Amino acid sequence: MHLTRRQREVFDFIREYLEREGYAPSLEEIGLRFGLSSVATVHKHVQNLVEKGLLRKAWNRSRSLEIVDPASTAARVIPLLGTVAAGAPIEAVATPDTISVPADLIGRKECYALRVSGDSMVDDHIVDGDVVLLESRSIPHEGETVVALIRREEATLKRFYRNGSKVRLVPSNSNLQPMEFAAEDVEVQGVVIGLLRRF
Repeated sequence: MHLTRRQREVFDFIREYLEREGYAPSLEEIGLRFGLSSVATVHKHVQNLVEKGLLRKAWNRSRSLEIVDPASTAARVIPLLGTVAAGAPIEAVATPDTISVPADLIGRKECYALRVSGDSMVDDHIVDGDVVLLESRSIPHEGETVVALIRREEATLKRFYRNGSKVRLVPSNSNLQPMEFAAEDVEVQGVVIGLLRRF
């Protein structure tokens, strides 16, 4: 990424100031450091650094500049394995593809993604057309949202609860009823850890 000499100097000053003081310099302090009397000029340099992804700034708050961790803006490519029902279980649909996701959403976990079909999880803000990010994990904690394969042929997205030798798969939609199955009929294929939505 190309930075002008002044942008590099401003960036280095902000980084060193944050490390030393624990908070960001004001625009006036940046201007004083570089002999810039116009706050508008300083603001322009800072805005360029924000647009280039090196700084993050909270809206309408002073001293809110942060250095963007390059690792947090990196992307990982994970498999997009098709569609899962958020409603009545449907036959598992597998049309392998890939999707690029921000690395800080999934960390180093082994993950994959599925597109959601249906409205059984709307109260958890998971809606038709969303893409859920799943950790490949077969043993969920009580109440986690999972992709469950039922009798090895139907997949569904629900909250998981174990009840002795039974498993309850609970929708997050007040219009729908929980489903209960023998534990041996349910195979958890992943636990939801994130969500992508296109508006």
